[in-house]
Amino acid sequence: MTSVGVVATVAATVLLATPAWAHVTVHPETLPAGSSDIELTFRVPNERDDANTVGLQVFFPTDLPLLTVDVLPVPGWTAKVDTRTLATPITTDDGTVGQVVSDVTWTATAGGIAPGQYEDFVVAAGRGPGRPGSAIFKSLQTYSSGAVVRWIQVASSQDPNPDNPAPTLTVTSAATSGAAVAATTGSSTSAEVLAGAALVVSLVALGGMVVLVVRRREPSGNAVSNGRDDGSSSGPP
Repeated sequence: MTSVGVVATVAATVLLATPAWAHVTVHPETLPAGSSDIELTFRVPNERDDANTVGLQVFFPTDLPLLTVDVLPVPGWTAKVDTRTLATPITTDDGTVGQVVSDVTWTATAGGIAPGQYEDFVVAAGRGPGRPGSAIFKSLQTYSSGAVVRWIQVASSQDPNPDNPAPTLTVTSAATSGAAVAATTGSSTSAEVLAGAALVVSLVALGGMVVLVVRRREPSGNAVSNGRDDGSSSGPP
């Protein structure tokens, strides 16, 4: 493939990948049920080329609430936290929780997020959702032009890839999460063992090549001996 063809292929790949990258997302994407001391990052890229992102409002799920949420300060932004009262308080090791965060609104105090840039907005929670499910964080992204993009659509069997998907955190059962971690750890260990073995084989092969080159450069013992015998017989008595 010519260099022009490679460039065209890469450009096409980037263009196809851009819409997915431009979505507001939450990280990590999965979390074991009942996890404590968790941290969630809402990543907000600017998908416009004619305006800055100056506001973000994230609505927290009501069916899978997060307890005791704190907001990490972001330079150039202010954060406003709204709460709601639970119909049934939740009992934890630290006491009873009767109020949870309903939404957080970040507002830019400077230029906001410029085109081609992104910003991370982080919250910490004392405890995540207590049961498996999909925690939906519907979000509103506001631009300096006044436009508002509503990231509120939920994927379904009829529409598995909506145009404006809401950030979604998949809450798994603790047993499933543990098995997945164990499998990942096992696979990682196996890969490290194979990589180490390959390195050893490469070093041995390299050493053999060095020895072979050195041996080829050394003159043979017979040639040296014969040269000396010839010189002795032709010299003076």
